[in-house]
Amino acid sequence: MNDDREPVFRRSKWGTQRYYYNPRNPIGLTLIIISLLFAGTMLVLMANRAGPFAPEPAPTWSPPRYEYSWPPSTATPWPAPLPTSTPEP
Repeated sequence: MNDDREPVFRRSKWGTQRYYYNPRNPIGLTLIIISLLFAGTMLVLMANRAGPFAPEPAPTWSPPRYEYSWPPSTATPWPAPLPTSTPEP
């Protein structure tokens, strides 16, 4: 069996300009197996939410609460009225 003359990629016969791995070539068959293993590994990692698909850890620090109210309460007028002075005679 002389598979060295077989191309790694073959043109699709569906009338498109696409290529596919040629399983008759040893390199093409190796690429098919590697692609399937890679896709299967990624699907398992996604299903288990592991690796790059793991959720981010919960933050250990959170900013302090914002405790200011707006508009300010009416107990103290804001801005404070300016003191009035009476002219001296």
